Amino acid sequence: MNSLGINATGAAADAIERHVATLVDDRVASRLGEQDATLWGAEAESEASRRLGWVDPFEATRAILPELFEMRADLHAENIHRVILAGMGGSSLAPEVIAAAAGAELTVLDSTDPEMIGNVLAAGVKDAVLVVASKSGSTVETDSQRRAFARACEDAGLQPNRHIIVVTDPGSPLDELGRAEGYRAVFHADPSVGGRYSALTAFGIVPTALAGVDVEKLLEEAEEVLDLLLTDDTDNIGLRLGAAIGGTAPLRDKLVISVLDQGLPGFGDWAEQLIAESTGKNDTGLLPVVVETGAPEISSSAADLLQVEIIPDVDHPLDGQTELFDVDPAQRQAPEHGVQVYGPLGAQFLLWEFATVIAGRLLQVNPFDQPDVESAKVAARALLDATPEPEVAQAQVNGIEIFGPGSVTAPAQGEPAGTVAALADVLSATLELIPEHGYLSVQAYLDRLNNSDLAAMRGQLASATDRPVTFGWGPRFLHSTGQFHKGGPKVGVFLQITGDSFADLEVPGRPFSFGQLITAQAAGDARVLSDHGMTVVRLHVQDRQRGLQQVLEAAQRISQG
Repeated sequence: MNSLGINATGAAADAIERHVATLVDDRVASRLGEQDATLWGAEAESEASRRLGWVDPFEATRAILPELFEMRADLHAENIHRVILAGMGGSSLAPEVIAAAAGAELTVLDSTDPEMIGNVLAAGVKDAVLVVASKSGSTVETDSQRRAFARACEDAGLQPNRHIIVVTDPGSPLDELGRAEGYRAVFHADPSVGGRYSALTAFGIVPTALAGVDVEKLLEEAEEVLDLLLTDDTDNIGLRLGAAIGGTAPLRDKLVISVLDQGLPGFGDWAEQLIAESTGKNDTGLLPVVVETGAPEISSSAADLLQVEIIPDVDHPLDGQTELFDVDPAQRQAPEHGVQVYGPLGAQFLLWEFATVIAGRLLQVNPFDQPDVESAKVAARALLDATPEPEVAQAQVNGIEIFGPGSVTAPAQGEPAGTVAALADVLSATLELIPEHGYLSVQAYLDRLNNSDLAAMRGQLASATDRPVTFGWGPRFLHSTGQFHKGGPKVGVFLQITGDSFADLEVPGRPFSFGQLITAQAAGDARVLSDHGMTVVRLHVQDRQRGLQQVLEAAQRISQG
């Protein structure tokens, strides 16, 4: 048995004491095993009845492994070694974690930024296969990426269908297209599993198996803890974790997530989309705040924060990793109010899926729907169709346009002493707008591969305020935390960072470019957030390299007081 455990302290321990016995009495764990759709109330029953296949996905997932292993060998025989994944939300975040933890090369294309798309395609397609992963089969981002990749194949004198593999639900538009076009393979996902619960299904396994990950080991790690999670017992770690994160009183609804020892790179981002999209609705929910080592939120005493430490497995290090600990993780000093969760990657995936639906039960929300995700898509589509005139900035500093309320843009108007000083004043004024028990969400609609340094501003801004700060890359967060932003408590302030591209990129067969698409996605989400009564500030850099450096310097400036 793989080691899987939890330590809980303070408010988290109190929540376990308060709720777990009742969860056991109500047979919640065994009813999950029976896929009982009534666990979340009458309003959720219809949706839940179609979304519980993730509870035991192992037989269906293992059934596709022989074909996958044969396909990987065939691809290598044809000198196709690079795997590119076009996916959004749960379809991309879980494979990214799996590949990174195993040290396997997987390029995740989860953006509509023309520079990011262009750079990935410029690396060549002759030795690459594109896995297009979309549950609905109509996701605009993945469809656009597929079109661009196919055009690149044609331009290189290749047959696109030999370089494209599909993962989708049976009968979806992408399923029909893949078969009509003769794509190399079409893998059907289980339609009873929602995207964010799909880590151990075809969505998580197909791209990573093709990239060379030992996916059989991953599945074994998860299946070994299944019986434990389905047992009605007060020691059930799934019940205990779900109670700890969803049952504090008063609710500590900001989960400060830190992954210790860097053993599971990207796991915090996966957990973020799972928890936020599942619970952020009906003006309640849990907001994960994924932080780096030494982040200000870790030492914060704010009453709405709960510390969550995720610790990789000690006894079974992942491929290519050496021993990660010098002490037993169970003996580590736990946070004052929070949980430490330790175990291998496969077990952690299944555990957090169980814990999230338990938290949904305690919060009295349906953990399987996402009613507010569609609103931003609709707004973006409307902007693409209408092609409105460009918005006029309230202020501009050295090629950086500033949009937002007067209290934020005023410091940048007139003749400022310098660009960095003016931007620092803008950022400080933005932080001052965060309400009590609120948070700042930084949203970068840029190239997350080549503009990755920008993520450092999360910690810098957090150092300048006593409130938590999240950081997300657009548009991928629209498929995850975007649900919490609009469906959860209306206490967020949103800082969008957008930028011009050195060259736009056509979306073949569509009346819009990637540049127009990502612009509409940012503007559409800003419109929906504003309609919900929340504040949106936007910094638009005309010169990415220079402008983003100045934004970072401004964030550093206010972090130093």
